Amino acid sequence: MDRARRNVAVLVAAQAILGAQLPINFIIGGLAGQILAPNPCIATLPISLIILGSALSARPLAGFMQRHGRRPGFILAVMVGALGALVQATGLWQGSFVLFCAGSLLTGVYMAAHGFYRFAATDTAPPEFEARAISWVMAGGLAAAVIGPALVRWTTGVTAVPFLASYAVIVLLNLLGPILFAFLDIPRPEVEKTEGAQGRPLSEILRIPHVAVAMICGMVAYSLMNLVMTSTPLAVVGCGFAPENAADIVSAHVLAMYAPSFFTGALINRFGPVRIVAIGMAILMSAGLVGLSGVELPNFFGALILLGIGWNFGYIGATAMLTRAHRPEERGRVQGINDLFVFGCVFIASLSSGGLMNCSGGTPQAGWNAVNLAMVPFLVLAGAALIWLMRQRRLA
Repeated sequence: MDRARRNVAVLVAAQAILGAQLPINFIIGGLAGQILAPNPCIATLPISLIILGSALSARPLAGFMQRHGRRPGFILAVMVGALGALVQATGLWQGSFVLFCAGSLLTGVYMAAHGFYRFAATDTAPPEFEARAISWVMAGGLAAAVIGPALVRWTTGVTAVPFLASYAVIVLLNLLGPILFAFLDIPRPEVEKTEGAQGRPLSEILRIPHVAVAMICGMVAYSLMNLVMTSTPLAVVGCGFAPENAADIVSAHVLAMYAPSFFTGALINRFGPVRIVAIGMAILMSAGLVGLSGVELPNFFGALILLGIGWNFGYIGATAMLTRAHRPEERGRVQGINDLFVFGCVFIASLSSGGLMNCSGGTPQAGWNAVNLAMVPFLVLAGAALIWLMRQRRLA
């Protein structure tokens, strides 16, 4: 327990400090893209490429950490993240959309590693502490929700080139990573040579009902959160409000994403992950309804706060469901394929967000309504998967 608590403390700090770069990217990525992009329909392409970079690097990074340990993997990722932010800043300086997109793709490597913080929290944790460890690490995002938007406000207008100072700050945040991870104490996994030590075939694991449904619900929760959050700054500014209002709304959203983490683990232990995921999907549906009800600031705040809470319940619940459904020796492969699928779907959602927002109906309000309506089929998919899982459990 002492080692588990120490590792959770390090990962909470990483989530808070290093994770502050994610809200920075999501607040200004679309706005910077709108300045540089040759077509407004691809304004959110830089954000989409961050997600694509995360999807493409998730499995290789998981395999690297399975062979060499969490610390080398996390340090490698922050170094690539620093390089990515440097390339993004160079793209802004030179007015190059292509270069800015290339830096965004590299930034995705950091985002992939960021997603593994929640899994790393369980590596040295006793079974009864796993759900709480995941929740506490996710709760570190509360500080990121304050730090990231605050850095955007402090750096906006500092340089003649818009947002250049913000990306310089992201470089500095990543350079703090090796210092933080020096305190991480997770042993490198032992390589087993015995037959069957690698666990079951991946095709067999993916047919386990709890694994399949956990992956589906994780994909839906994260994709819908990203779909709506990516278009929010564009919608807020397009409806006549200031970029500072967009930063405040995204800040409230990120707070709502992580604030419930203080008790989500306890709720999962008491009621089970399936029920918590189902509640999360219902809250995501309510977020869409609030978003469709108007385009005033209270509507944006309400929709994004509900979106954050729904993501928290859906994503943490799905993570807990997944960690309970596979064996320790299968961890690297299962977590890698899970995050490949999750961030692959998030990439599609993020890419669609700009098109729906800027190229649907001709007005910001029509685009915002299109974004919220796009949530419906995915929520139906998650609901059907959960109902199927509950029927499978009853039959068993």
